[in-house]
Amino acid sequence: MNRLEVSAKYDPSKTEDKWYSYWMEKGFFHSQPDEREAFTIVIPPPNVTGVLHMGHMLNNTIQDVLVRRARMQGKNACWLPGTDHASIATEARVVAKLQKAGIQKTDLTRNEFLAHAWEWKEEHGGIILEQLKKLGASCDWDRTKFTMDDQMSESVIKVFVDLFRKGYIYRGVRMVNWDPQAKTAVSDEEVNHKEVQSKLYYVRYLIDGTEDEYLTIATTRPETILGDTAVCVNPGDDRFKHLAGKKVVVPMVNRVVPIIQDDYVDIEFGTGALKITPAHDINDYEIGLKHKLEIIDIFNPDGTISDAGALFVGEDRFKARKLAVKELEKLNCLVKVEDYVNKVGYSERTDAVIEPKLSVQWFMSMKELAEPALDAVNSDEIQLHPPKFKNIYRHWMENVRDWCISRQLWWGQRIPAWYLPGGEFVIAENEEEALILAREKTGNPDFSLSDMKQDEDVLDTWFSSWLWPISVFDGIRNPNNKDIQYYYPTNDLVTAPEILFFWVARMIVAGYEYLGKKPFNSVYLTGIVRDSQRRKMSKSLGNSPNPLDLISQYGADGVRVGMLLCSPAGNDLLFEEALIEQGRNFGNKIWNAYRLVAGWEEDDEIKQAETAKLAGKWFDTKLKQAIIDLEDQYSKYRLSSALMICYRLFWDDFSSWYLEIIKPDYGAPIDAQTKQEAFDFMEKLLLVLHPFMPFITEELWQAVRERQDGESIMIASMPTADSYDADLLDRFDRVKELIVFIRSVRAEKNILMRNSLKLQVRPIEGDYAGEFDPVIAKLANLDSIDIISDTPEGAVSQVIKAVEFFVLLEGMIDPAEEKAKIEKELGYAKGFLAGVEKKLSNERFVQGAPAKVVEKEQQKKADAEAKVKALEAQLKDL
Repeated sequence: MNRLEVSAKYDPSKTEDKWYSYWMEKGFFHSQPDEREAFTIVIPPPNVTGVLHMGHMLNNTIQDVLVRRARMQGKNACWLPGTDHASIATEARVVAKLQKAGIQKTDLTRNEFLAHAWEWKEEHGGIILEQLKKLGASCDWDRTKFTMDDQMSESVIKVFVDLFRKGYIYRGVRMVNWDPQAKTAVSDEEVNHKEVQSKLYYVRYLIDGTEDEYLTIATTRPETILGDTAVCVNPGDDRFKHLAGKKVVVPMVNRVVPIIQDDYVDIEFGTGALKITPAHDINDYEIGLKHKLEIIDIFNPDGTISDAGALFVGEDRFKARKLAVKELEKLNCLVKVEDYVNKVGYSERTDAVIEPKLSVQWFMSMKELAEPALDAVNSDEIQLHPPKFKNIYRHWMENVRDWCISRQLWWGQRIPAWYLPGGEFVIAENEEEALILAREKTGNPDFSLSDMKQDEDVLDTWFSSWLWPISVFDGIRNPNNKDIQYYYPTNDLVTAPEILFFWVARMIVAGYEYLGKKPFNSVYLTGIVRDSQRRKMSKSLGNSPNPLDLISQYGADGVRVGMLLCSPAGNDLLFEEALIEQGRNFGNKIWNAYRLVAGWEEDDEIKQAETAKLAGKWFDTKLKQAIIDLEDQYSKYRLSSALMICYRLFWDDFSSWYLEIIKPDYGAPIDAQTKQEAFDFMEKLLLVLHPFMPFITEELWQAVRERQDGESIMIASMPTADSYDADLLDRFDRVKELIVFIRSVRAEKNILMRNSLKLQVRPIEGDYAGEFDPVIAKLANLDSIDIISDTPEGAVSQVIKAVEFFVLLEGMIDPAEEKAKIEKELGYAKGFLAGVEKKLSNERFVQGAPAKVVEKEQQKKADAEAKVKALEAQLKDL
């Protein structure tokens, strides 16, 4: 058979680009609906601003493993890639670029700014997808989508209009999370709460109508005193009952405000009196509505003090805090300052401190829409892996809040609301439809486009990506098209737990609302990639290696294996470069095993040795067991465990045992049948390894036998198995244990491998079959294997499953030295036996422990007794 020679060393740089280009050229990644079972994954679209980081490496390696395996199982695999327009992040990048050129966003019209944004997107937007190709990602690149493609944007607008007309979307003034850096509202889920060291300022407010009577409050934000419109106490607090109906004078601004009473106030916190600033605290806002308080917004959109603040106008809020403290000291209103630890909200996008702000925004009512999505996960119609996230999901969905979906940006899908004179508005999919609705609403047939103005805001980025599994197949605009009918619902979603609510839950909501079906069957939640100090990898910490540098140094296969070796679903991955090196070394092991077999001289005249027949019988069974175990691990999304099955199968079973057994003597040829069997086994091993290591497996699969143009391992069939002979594997495990024992005897006694030994066998119970004796004789270099009934002299023994094996040592060892060793081992064995007997003599243990545990201890006792007996016999012989 024609086989290709391979170089002495594996060089990934010479194979990876070659085979990726081949796969692309042959269209192996592309999918079209046909009669086969579909297997679909939609990529979590990375931000268009992004470049590949370690989290992407892990996430996309997992997706590629699942997709490649499905393809080899004969399924029509479609892995759809794309990018997210990332409103806040992208707009910030474009604004920064313009500022470097001396251009302010405010100097441009909306269309001029968007022209710059699209130019930036075209220049930078495809970087991360190109980088994924270096990893070996087998995405259907012909189907690449961008969340602001015309088709995608049309779907978003269509959904907005639909949900508005159904009554789920509304416009209103609410307290929102305001990002002063991005100058936009962000949703509750986009706020990271961090514990910080703060100060608690105790400030006294003069009771109105008195000269020296004060009420002291405690606050972490003295600058917001400028917006105070009340002081609140608990009606059950006896300390303040005398102040009912009175007023206080707000320091610095001398505003007279009422003292109100409300159960919300915690009597134990601070002084028991609470300043109320309705415009800048969500709880204060609720109290303000309840008590009909004035609302004074003291902040501009950029976080500086507004004219309404009266003092420190134009100053940044944090500088204003310092100025307020100085002013309070000057007015003798600052009583004391204490260190205080509290939680502060930060914008996930810009890391700016969030400012609670009253704002007119668009909201989406979620409670009713969330119910089918909650039921889907509760009933396991959609399965989360690992299932521990089910409780987190349930908590979020049972306590879901209305979603603030508007953003004060220009980059994104513009809200399809048009405002008419007088404050009314119409919602439509386009200007033409809006004009028709406006004419109907106003009763004016001459009403024109110039008479109305579209909302300046855009929709939250998540409002486009929540439609991703549907919109990528055009399922919103054309719900009966061939693609959506074939590929939806998708099979697996692989993503990070931190966007379980942001994205995953919302996609489930959209799936049931628009197609009446779940968007995916399973959600695989990856862990976070951390360094050895358990810190999340990030550029700012400088602890994140460049993934492309790792690929360049270790090869894509090495990186993929290294990442997966320690990444169980849902648990964090503690990254060490040594793991990537281990992945590369595994690739070298595979390469060298191929070269070893290929290098053996073949002789057609030689008959197959009995050792090779036995080895083939055993390894074929071992391979079947591994294939069945792999199926089980894949079904449980334990990809790390699946990889370890492949790793041990190749490294331990195939290389260390099978190849050692069939290896011809130095300089001697091997029979053709055994060599062919070895290559057949290697071919199957390459197939099961391919999803994890696509490049080296393709290279060797092409070499192992003659292939035609258009053939590829990635479209070859994955090996299958229905059953295996577990008893045979158990018998061979005893053989391995015996060989390891004989080798250890050689090591302990300094007996060289070239010096043959004699083995004698005494069955303790039953018979000794001896089916693998040829293998034992070859690997242990034995002259003979004889069955005996008596204990021989001058031998070392080992009991393995009711059979005692004796290695004859006559003339090969120093008796005095051997006696000392045996006595030491005997002392340990007797001590172990005594411990087991003590445990079994404890009635509470025997009665209370599970039957299997007691049975295991009894087996330990029997083994220990046999060991002691054997050692005592050896001593007697000496």
